[in-house]
Amino acid sequence: MQNDFGGDTQMGRLGGVMLVVLAVLIGLLLIIWPQYSVYAARKHGEAELARATQNRQVRVQEALAKFEAADYDAKAEVRRAQGVAAANKIIAESLGGPEGYLRWRYIEMLQETSEKGGHQIIYLPTEAGLPLLEAGRRPQPLAAPRKDD
Repeated sequence: MQNDFGGDTQMGRLGGVMLVVLAVLIGLLLIIWPQYSVYAARKHGEAELARATQNRQVRVQEALAKFEAADYDAKAEVRRAQGVAAANKIIAESLGGPEGYLRWRYIEMLQETSEKGGHQIIYLPTEAGLPLLEAGRRPQPLAAPRKDD
């Protein structure tokens, strides 16, 4: 069948149905799109919040680990200092008190210095009980005579 416009009526109806379906889809899209945008933004915000919370927890755990490590380092340093103090006390008592210990440390330092620098050290007892250091007195080479023209 043909209509007054010269077209097929079934084709016209099909085109009209397609136009209505298209209009309904566009209408639904206009209604649903803003709601979807709000939903997507909310989900994006929740994901950012979860990421920020996780990052904060990681930083807190790292800080706690550093604090704990510093605490153990401090305890180890105290233990080491206590050991050094106990060793110094034993040595000082065996050398006749603090003065004997200081004299022994001075002599030990002189020996270490001589080993590093290759200098000869001579210890001389004195009235005060402190050793004298005789070092660095090496004969200097004589300067070559200058020719006067």
